[in-house]
Amino acid sequence: MPVRGRADADADADADADADADADADADADASTGTASSAWSALGSDLLARWGEPHRTYHDLRHLEAVLLDLDLLRLDGADVTPEVLLAAWFHDAVHDGSTPQDEQASAALALQALGGPALSAVLPEGIVTEVARLVRVTADHRAQDTAAAILCDADLAILGAPENRYRAYAEDVRREYSHVTDDDFARGRTAVLTSLLSAGRIFATDAGHTRWELRARSNIAAELDRLARGA
Repeated sequence: MPVRGRADADADADADADADADADADADADASTGTASSAWSALGSDLLARWGEPHRTYHDLRHLEAVLLDLDLLRLDGADVTPEVLLAAWFHDAVHDGSTPQDEQASAALALQALGGPALSAVLPEGIVTEVARLVRVTADHRAQDTAAAILCDADLAILGAPENRYRAYAEDVRREYSHVTDDDFARGRTAVLTSLLSAGRIFATDAGHTRWELRARSNIAAELDRLARGA
């Protein structure tokens, strides 16, 4: 009958130790995954509650859904809609009190806090959290200097290129969000924003967005400027 030597026993002990280490690693990975899953669920609930705040009449859940759908349209047209862009879409108006750029800065700070916590930062690629916050801040003036920002900004502005009736409903929703502002002050501020958009070489920075929405957007904006000038 063969006799097992000390080398064999040591090898068995090493194998058992390796198996225990693998089991511990698997348990740690399962725990980390479970923690991250709970954190994502809690974050989603918090963001939906923010977007559903009662004072919002345009920057609400409908706008969030529209931006996500328009990102999907841009993706179908060939745009590289990265995870950073999608996360930035969820956060870009998560804080909305009607003040620009303070709202965007606060939304970016929320992204840094929410995504930078231990549960989520452990499962997110390095650098993604700061990139999400940067993209959120760009939506304050929509002056995109890179592809990711251009894609996000185009989706955020896509409402400008909506059919005429939908655009007019959007303009009325925006006015209600600023109901505390007098008609004259609102008209001046809104006119300045719209005039700035029209004066740009192009409203939509991506080729896909330009093709889809540019002509209709310019027509809608010109019509709204006429209504504002007439006090209609």
